[in-house]
Amino acid sequence: MSRSPVEIPEEYGLFIDGEWVDASSGETFETIDPASEEVVATVAAANADDVDAAVSNAADALDEWRSVPGRERGRILMDVADAIREDADRLAWIETVDNGKPLSQAKTDVLRCGEYVAYYAGMADKIEGESIPMSEGYVDYTVHEPLGVTGHIIPWNFPVGILGRGLAPALAAGNTVVAKPAEQTPLSALEIGALAVEAGLPAGVFNVVPGFGPDTGEPLVRHDDVAQVTFTGSVPTGRLVGKASIEGLKPVHLELGGKNPNVVYPDADLDRAVESTVKSIFSRNAGQVCSSGSRLLLHEDVHDEFLDRLLTAVDDLSIAPGVEDPDVAAITSKEQFDSIMEYIEIGREEAGEPLIGGEAVDRTGYFIEPTIFDGVEMDMRIAREEIFGPVLSVLTFSDEREAIEIANDVDYGLVSGIFTSDIGRAHRFAREVDAGGVYINEWFSSGIEAPFGGYKDSGLGRAKGLAALEEYTQTKNVCARID
Repeated sequence: MSRSPVEIPEEYGLFIDGEWVDASSGETFETIDPASEEVVATVAAANADDVDAAVSNAADALDEWRSVPGRERGRILMDVADAIREDADRLAWIETVDNGKPLSQAKTDVLRCGEYVAYYAGMADKIEGESIPMSEGYVDYTVHEPLGVTGHIIPWNFPVGILGRGLAPALAAGNTVVAKPAEQTPLSALEIGALAVEAGLPAGVFNVVPGFGPDTGEPLVRHDDVAQVTFTGSVPTGRLVGKASIEGLKPVHLELGGKNPNVVYPDADLDRAVESTVKSIFSRNAGQVCSSGSRLLLHEDVHDEFLDRLLTAVDDLSIAPGVEDPDVAAITSKEQFDSIMEYIEIGREEAGEPLIGGEAVDRTGYFIEPTIFDGVEMDMRIAREEIFGPVLSVLTFSDEREAIEIANDVDYGLVSGIFTSDIGRAHRFAREVDAGGVYINEWFSSGIEAPFGGYKDSGLGRAKGLAALEEYTQTKNVCARID
């Protein structure tokens, strides 16, 4: 692309056993810059035979990799982390052009990927078992062993960040990885696959097979030699992945959708609450975030004042291609753009005209104005269904009990937030809300050290923190008679 300061290859192959290879079928697909609607690159499309080749190579590499002492595995992974962070500017540009998000956010995601790898590099020699008291004459202890080849299906909204989130603990625990990036955003996973091998990761330990769900994702999930599956994406697809994994008697980690409540009381720091609300649903990846604050619950005593402040803040947001690093950038794909616009029309039918926004931006690319619907009720689709875009539904409540009832009255339970100066109220909310994570007085406040995952339809298992290592290990108990 002529406007890019980074040289992006026109063609990408599959990355298997440390090498670039063509798809066995010769088939390819194009990845599109959502800000310009131009082709970024042509990418090889993997099928079941290619998945089998990738899994076979990962299985061949497994015995050697799991036998590497934890300290040495950690050193190798730290070199990979350093390589990712040193190449952050180039990788961020590729991520922005491929995904559409603002450049500074893409760079944050790349650096976060490196931080994931570094964090779990430090855990590689600390995966410890327990000594279990038994009756006299016995010694009993546990060890935590790698599962084997792990299959990772990466979403399009955070391609490099979520890749690192699952890749790092899997490798640190001694597993090998086959990753299928989303067909909308395959480039960063491919780039990091090559970068990791250049940094010293043995060939075959990390393989990347871009392609489409039926041709690539399903064969990966169902492959007999894949011991565990990690999937991030929609609830319907997650159910299919979960069913296929259970049929294969393999553990599965699912991070699915969210319709997350963000609760604001009159005693809150309203400036902070407004800033966090904007970040939670508009400026962070144009609302294409499972943990976005898509439902704003306002106490009736602060409703009008808060919305006045919020509308002023939203009106000041810049909308432009991600390479210009605006507040709000492009929607990642035409398919998602169309889905969001359809939900905006549903919102008009259910709640009337939006307070702000509600239109596509009149320019090349997939841009949508930040949109706010007020007067939303819980029987409306825009209150219950995940829109996955810059669309905010505003609901009103009168007391703590009503706030909890509204917050919990959805099938999802990923994250939640509350803004109040009453710490008792905040912790009562945290105790009673059906969500895997709770943000108090700031949205997106937890780090890579904190476990992340959902209740109800928002998924199974936990990513991040020490909890993630449990997703990629199995426990062996050893009992010895010594008398």
